[in-house]
Amino acid sequence: MLLEDFIIAVFCIIDEEMKLIEEQSPLRKRGPEPSLSDSEVLTMEVVGEFLGLSQDKAIFSYFRTHFAHFFPNILKIHRTTFARQAANLWAYKWKLWWKILGRIQADWMISIVDSFPIPVCKLARAHRCRRFTGQASYGYDEMARQIFYGFRAHLRVCWPGVITGIGLAPANVSDIAFAPCLLEGAEGYVLGDRGYWSPSLFNDMLKREISFLAPFRFRSRPWPEVLVRIRRRIETVISQLVGRFNFRQVWARDLWHFISRVIRKVLGHTICVLLCLEMGDSPLRFESLLSP
Repeated sequence: MLLEDFIIAVFCIIDEEMKLIEEQSPLRKRGPEPSLSDSEVLTMEVVGEFLGLSQDKAIFSYFRTHFAHFFPNILKIHRTTFARQAANLWAYKWKLWWKILGRIQADWMISIVDSFPIPVCKLARAHRCRRFTGQASYGYDEMARQIFYGFRAHLRVCWPGVITGIGLAPANVSDIAFAPCLLEGAEGYVLGDRGYWSPSLFNDMLKREISFLAPFRFRSRPWPEVLVRIRRRIETVISQLVGRFNFRQVWARDLWHFISRVIRKVLGHTICVLLCLEMGDSPLRFESLLSP
């Protein structure tokens, strides 16, 4: 589809669900209505993230320049007003994400878990970085084989590739330690990589009636190829979050704005999965959403 059609499709999904959400819990009980509706702001955030625009300033400037005919009131407001309204909608982004999850036919009995690092600054200046003081910490990036300063994003994905759980933890929190929190409410089977191998974790999950499957920490014991292929689905999701949605770029100075931006990236990914399925395409083939 064309970019204009993509924007309209995203807006229709968001506006439909936001009306239902606001009927249950109105966001504003008094005061004037904003120039841009909440659905318009959320649409610009989601489409902007899909296009690789991870900063509020970049999203605002792009739509003000190219799509003011879709959002005419964007010409009447300042960039800071847009950024403030977007940040204040963090709780509604969370509700909207769960509403859209309900529209996707996912297999909740098969979960895949993994994590990836989110550095908040270069390691060389981590000792004088003032952002997220007392919240971020030092950890080890297995892929880059180096220490980093920041957080780890812990992800839970259900088949066929929809994100059903997300959590942020300091970089020094291990996958095993965070797994019980990430799998709250899960059931069925859970697949993890070698970092999740722990007999105590497996026993704790069995008490919740969850079968946790992870390869032995050392490669001396091979894992069934079918499980390897299924688990790789989360690697595709992570590569999309990091590549297309710039998940590892932190453009926030406090945890509140950071969480708001994390949620909108996850929301954008979930909406793209829904659109792919509605088009009858593979759920993670996002390049098919826009015509070349």
